[in-house]
Amino acid sequence: MRRFLLNALIALFVFTFNGKAQNDNILNRLSVIEKSGVLVYNIDNITITKETFHQEFTKKSLKRIYKRYSIKRRDEKTQDENLEYPNYSVQKEYEYRDGLIENESFYFIKKAEQQIEVVYIATTKPRNKQFEYQIIDLIIQDQIPDSIYSSLNTDTIKFAGRDIILGNNCYWMNINNVQCPYYGQMNWSVHATRESAITAINHQLRITKSKWGGKVISEEMIEAEFEGVPTKVKKVIYKPNGFYTFLMGGGRKTLTIYYVAEKVRGNYISCVLSHWSNDRINPSGLPPLLEKVMNLKD
Repeated sequence: MRRFLLNALIALFVFTFNGKAQNDNILNRLSVIEKSGVLVYNIDNITITKETFHQEFTKKSLKRIYKRYSIKRRDEKTQDENLEYPNYSVQKEYEYRDGLIENESFYFIKKAEQQIEVVYIATTKPRNKQFEYQIIDLIIQDQIPDSIYSSLNTDTIKFAGRDIILGNNCYWMNINNVQCPYYGQMNWSVHATRESAITAINHQLRITKSKWGGKVISEEMIEAEFEGVPTKVKKVIYKPNGFYTFLMGGGRKTLTIYYVAEKVRGNYISCVLSHWSNDRINPSGLPPLLEKVMNLKD
């Protein structure tokens, strides 16, 4: 009997330890920002949002919320028994022109008598249900520390483990996606593996190539330093068509895009940096924002 109890305690300790380690690993890669009452998360180039509705968990209330998320009557709604909360989930797919699939998961969860949480997860990678359950638990149980949240103010931004001072000329396009007019733009994500980071930039390049508003006119590998680490970077020149050039101010002829996947400060980073041909280009060959994280080699 004693041996049985001892083994049970050891199993419980191992389970608890492993669960905490997995959560810590997720939190080390996670970024969060709040905008207009919606929490937006980024990890492994996966976009996640959480929105709260103060309504009863009834078919009538859910019907209104489904409409907000463009969930149709024909979309299958299932109860996921792997979650400990009353819920309905919906799975969808969106196909880009070149066959790249974006997987969308919608979870409608009862948190309290008058509270419904909607967690949305979008990724171009194959779905990982175990990861989805982990992140949902962290979100629903309010286990994400305040230190992970980024401010809407872009004077200083958190970039893959360090703070970057930007001043007042920049704004968020999305989570981990900052634009500084005429100074460049970049988006990034922190990953568990190098393979995940490489997949992320490859998928972003495929999405760029699939856009209707222009075409890639050149593509090459170049030498650079990213956050002080020597690396190879894919450089792409993208040309919008005439209509989109007109919409973007007429003078913007081409967009230069750099795709980077590298290990930085113990984490793997995917980063896409870009600037227009009429942005302010410094002698380094890069605009001020891009110079904050990357140097081109001669």
